[in-house]
Amino acid sequence: MRSDPNVPQRRDIGGSLAGATLTTARNDMDYSPVALMPDVKVIKVGGQSMLDRGRSAIFPLLDELVPLKDKYQLLLCCGGGTRARHIYSVASELEMPTGVLAALGGYVPRQNARMLQMLLAKHGGVFMLHDDFEKLPLYFKLGCIPIMTGMPPFGYWEKPGAGGRIPANRTDAGVFLSAEVLGVKRALFIKDEDGLFTDDPKKNPSATHIERIGARELLKRDLPDLIIERVVLEYLTRARYCTELQIVNGLKRGLVTRALEGEDVGTIIYKD
Repeated sequence: MRSDPNVPQRRDIGGSLAGATLTTARNDMDYSPVALMPDVKVIKVGGQSMLDRGRSAIFPLLDELVPLKDKYQLLLCCGGGTRARHIYSVASELEMPTGVLAALGGYVPRQNARMLQMLLAKHGGVFMLHDDFEKLPLYFKLGCIPIMTGMPPFGYWEKPGAGGRIPANRTDAGVFLSAEVLGVKRALFIKDEDGLFTDDPKKNPSATHIERIGARELLKRDLPDLIIERVVLEYLTRARYCTELQIVNGLKRGLVTRALEGEDVGTIIYKD
């Protein structure tokens, strides 16, 4: 049977991936990603460290951030905190798989983001879902402060972890991945400590502060307690754009401003 010339025929697309299975490692492709919005300031507002403290911690932080919105493009990402840990605990006791824990744990940082949006509504705060990520340029052009969950959108498809059912990719990971896809060099994490220490300073007063350290070196040290999710350090070793993480104490007024201005306060973890 002859093909009908009026019916569009299948077209072969050339290229190095045309006949590939996508399951084997390939090193023959040039990968030079575009920095989409490198000037955005991607900021993680800690859940347990900041949001769970309520008014005493959040109001001074917002008072510090609001005057900066006309100078910088601020993208706020929220952590989950104690309520997320409670969900993980209950779901683990009920023998739920990792994907279910990730889906359930994602609700709390969204709640926190909505509360921040209400507090910042009069200053242009706007709650943003993952599906609205591409609207960032419009929000900034309108003078808004976009606020979203820090949780990456893996949900039920969260990868099984090596250390149990707790999702490895939580809100710290989502913040890093947001900065990486935007082409931002440094992501800012607002916690309740002066940065990274050799141990948890709340439990061990003799723990010493680490001002600057490479991600590979930090992974090699295998510290008993980290202020940031371990998987983020692994991602940092493979980063193309977000090659620095800065951790600052949001309870000390002025440190966030100094960090946004480029000062190396707190701790810097870099791609080594």
